[in-house]
Amino acid sequence: MSDNFKSGFVTIVGRPNVGKSTLMNHIIGQKIAITSNKPQTTRNRIQTVYTDSEVGQIVFLDTPGMHQAKNKLGEYMMTAAKSTINDVDLILWLIEPDTKVGAGDKKIAELLATAEAPVILVINKIDMADGAKVGETIQAFKDLCDFIEVVPVSALHGEGCDDLLSTIFKHLPEGPAFYDEETVTNQTLREITAEIIREKSLHALNDEVPHGIAIAIDTMKERPGKKPMWDIEATIICEKNSHKGIIIGKGGAMIKKIGTNSRYEIEKLLDAKVNLKLFVKVKKDWRDSDYELKNFGYKKEDI
Repeated sequence: MSDNFKSGFVTIVGRPNVGKSTLMNHIIGQKIAITSNKPQTTRNRIQTVYTDSEVGQIVFLDTPGMHQAKNKLGEYMMTAAKSTINDVDLILWLIEPDTKVGAGDKKIAELLATAEAPVILVINKIDMADGAKVGETIQAFKDLCDFIEVVPVSALHGEGCDDLLSTIFKHLPEGPAFYDEETVTNQTLREITAEIIREKSLHALNDEVPHGIAIAIDTMKERPGKKPMWDIEATIICEKNSHKGIIIGKGGAMIKKIGTNSRYEIEKLLDAKVNLKLFVKVKKDWRDSDYELKNFGYKKEDI
């Protein structure tokens, strides 16, 4: 490591579905945070680590999108999002090319006004807009916050991500690494596996069903033997009997699809064959139950 090694904590904030998790996954180089075109897919503060042995280490905190809480799960998500700005070295505010500043953006600006950390405005999805619109977006947002930099990127295609990393390192303090070079996330294999299953459920299901589900990993064991093989049993928790029927699908077609797509991703994660069994259970109004939220890993004391 160099004498001028830099390190620090960086949080990513923004409205739902602006590409926060996609950006982090691209920078880290592997899938950590769940991504979907449906909002509110990230439920916890996910911590990932990017290390360049010659330059420095960035610890990213990916937060749930800022939104109006409708239940206790929503309140937890908002608390997690807000708490990240209080103890970081740098804040990335991620937006899409848009000439109109919405109510949600104004709320975020009000929140960031209370933060001590400097803020970089990151305009994502520039692959879907021309230069003129990006320029108009900068004009629309520049007075909302005292930005130290503005960086346009396409998280999906990686465009501008190297510039963003250089900009982040420029504003981080010098200091030692917090984690060893091999560390990419603070999530366990069980947590990542559960998130993969939830992501595949999000992609396969529609409307309100996905946001009323949680995933419980019941068993996750590696078989002894020469060839690596894992046996995993997981339960998809939903809130209504009607949702259970949709998740299972006609003749079990939907849950089979979710299982097949999940197994493909989990096998890449574990670099091994996977025997995956999925079950569905109804727990009415689990998103408003403190007990159930704790069971599924949403603990306020961890924020």
